[in-house]
Amino acid sequence: MATAMKKLLHPHRSREENRSGHDSHSSGHERQDSAAMERAREEEKQNLMQWEEQKQPLEPGQIDDANHKTVGQSSSVLRQQDFELIKTLGTGTFARVWLVRLKNVNHGNENVVFALKILRKTDVIRLKQVEHVRNERNVLAAVAGHPFITTLVASFQDHDSLYMLLDYCPGGEVFSYLRRARRFNEPTSQFYAAEIVLILEFLHEREGVAYRDLKPENILIDAEGHLKLVDFGFAKKVENRETYTLCGTPEYLAPEVIRNTGHGTAVDWWAFGILVYEFLVGQPPFWDQNPMKIYEQIVEGRVRFPSAMSSDARDLISGLCTVDTSKRLGNIQGGAGAVKAHPWFRNIDWDAMYHRKVNGPIVPHLRGPADTRNFDEYEPESAEREPYTQEMSNKWDEYFKDF
Repeated sequence: MATAMKKLLHPHRSREENRSGHDSHSSGHERQDSAAMERAREEEKQNLMQWEEQKQPLEPGQIDDANHKTVGQSSSVLRQQDFELIKTLGTGTFARVWLVRLKNVNHGNENVVFALKILRKTDVIRLKQVEHVRNERNVLAAVAGHPFITTLVASFQDHDSLYMLLDYCPGGEVFSYLRRARRFNEPTSQFYAAEIVLILEFLHEREGVAYRDLKPENILIDAEGHLKLVDFGFAKKVENRETYTLCGTPEYLAPEVIRNTGHGTAVDWWAFGILVYEFLVGQPPFWDQNPMKIYEQIVEGRVRFPSAMSSDARDLISGLCTVDTSKRLGNIQGGAGAVKAHPWFRNIDWDAMYHRKVNGPIVPHLRGPADTRNFDEYEPESAEREPYTQEMSNKWDEYFKDF
């Protein structure tokens, strides 16, 4: 897939065209280019049909090797018309995610499905989300192949929309399972927490990326019962710098975000502590009808634990939900390694966990790969759309070139 795309990104042009024969040559070249484009498009669609066989977690070094991995690439040949839109899986202020399959597939490939995130350029611009959308695409491309992050299979665009083709997680949100169960038992919580530690370790220590929106609604369960982190709209490559954008969900915000004193990857370890607490208790530690009251509780940073919670779990959460970032577990010396070494994780085989050799505690009941029973119903899309004008195109297309 990647090779076909690279050929297309740098089409070979003959330099020996002379002026007199330019027009006739030009129409011939256009026909050749069009035929080459069509061949590459068919080749890419064939590759997508083999997706299920190719789908496997990559080693960290392979994920970083953008030149040799087939996922996370930008495609100049795929089009929305290549896909049949089956059902809306989710909507946001400027995006809609569809369950899709390739059109005109061979018999036996009907079950090769994807999630296609469609973003309207006019909405992205109007809502001042250009930077967030670019960050999302580029971070997802960089991390494509990680066992517990939604895989960006390819991205592409047309005149008025941007597209991200992602792997489909038929299990739905962890949030739904947590609400049904009220709370998870300790082994289930440890399993999910361990997979999230591996995500944060990779994002922070290999990519320098702060995710900034960790919560149960952004974690899906795949067909085998493993987690997949989705929605990288707030993710940002910060490395060792600090950033000041206020973003996230009130109950999960770290104190330094609320105080606007500058924040980095440490915000994810705070949110991770809140998440582990919510897994074990069924609700986050800081909550009120009024968001301002939540913020006051967070900045004060006093976590109250139920008496039934194990001492190891309390110690882990206390270490993660520490207001002082220089003392926060995950952000102190040892980084993610210090979290992995915590007694609460003593029964975790980290290598087996990364390679998905441990069975997931909740395996969704599915009728097949295209089952959507774990997703809500959504209103159809409005037919009225603001056009993406030539003037907008001239100004903004440069910003979307990575797609």
